[in-house]
Amino acid sequence: MTVSTSQRIFNFSAGPAVLPLSALQEAQRDLVCYPGAGASVMEMSHRGKVIDGIIKQTEARLRRILGVPESYHVLFLQGGASLQFSMLPMNFLGTGGADYLELGAWSKKAMAEARKVGQVQVAWSGKAEGFKRMPKDGEFKVRPEASYLHMTSNETIEGIQFHRDPDSQGLPLVCDASSDFLCRPLDMSRYAMIYAGAQKNVGPAGVTLVVMSDEFYSKALEDEKRPTMLGYKVHVDNKSLYNTAPVFSIYMVGLVLKWVEEEMGGLAGIHAHNQKKASLLYKAIDGSNGYYRGHAELESRSLMNVTWRLPSEDLEKQFVQEAQARGLEGLKGHRSVGGIRASIYNAFPYEGVEALVSFMEEFRRKNS
Repeated sequence: MTVSTSQRIFNFSAGPAVLPLSALQEAQRDLVCYPGAGASVMEMSHRGKVIDGIIKQTEARLRRILGVPESYHVLFLQGGASLQFSMLPMNFLGTGGADYLELGAWSKKAMAEARKVGQVQVAWSGKAEGFKRMPKDGEFKVRPEASYLHMTSNETIEGIQFHRDPDSQGLPLVCDASSDFLCRPLDMSRYAMIYAGAQKNVGPAGVTLVVMSDEFYSKALEDEKRPTMLGYKVHVDNKSLYNTAPVFSIYMVGLVLKWVEEEMGGLAGIHAHNQKKASLLYKAIDGSNGYYRGHAELESRSLMNVTWRLPSEDLEKQFVQEAQARGLEGLKGHRSVGGIRASIYNAFPYEGVEALVSFMEEFRRKNS
């Protein structure tokens, strides 16, 4: 039975997150039998011509949309960003250690894994301020001997985001972009490596995208004791096909990239779409006469994850329950910080934000 689109909720979940309807519908049409293949994408060999074509087309689209130079490698891996927290230092953290920006919960996790491998210096920390903002250029200083500078471009739990490409002061810049990948145009040449779990902004769970400059890749450390699958070299040499790739997830990423490119006008169009959604929601928070209190400072407000508090935790629980009854799902804040969180990733529709804002005003009037 085909599910009517009228039955779909507005999914504010922090991930896995909403996917473009057109991508889901194309996958639905081709799920049982991919055109010309006689089988589902999920049934075919990852080394066959059909899957090879899908992977190559997906990579080509990503390169066009993001402006990835030919001197960069594109990898489709597994294990999520959490595995990259370990792989990165295992391959690149040398005797000089690495510098990390401590920006929130996810950058703290990345630092903890890197410390298991070697020395980590915190170049800047927002902990004392409650992780309410991102640092400005000039507020942090890196060590020239460090192997790289690591950043998290968007902290989903606290709802703060970089809206620029930070100055890494000459160090290779590595970015965990899991929760805001492809949300805005950026200068890829500023980054040595960007990695992202797909399940928030570019596809379903199961595949992790890694974009790495060949210059940075050439600095990878040799380690005969490191497990084969935890070295980038085997994945580069085998074009992400050393082992069975998550073929259906990669196929879905391709459909999402098609939507970005053909329906949304690339990253410029996506950015405008994201700004419009976030602006409407932040306006509702700011215009509530203090009833709703945003967490992030103005210049660091995330376009992806909007976080705020109500006058009491009881009201927050009531808010979540009543919103859920309206088909507004996934609004409960992360357990570590509480409050409310609305995740409005790339594919989240503007109409969903309108519905949330309308509910927020009604709730405020009834419960003030």
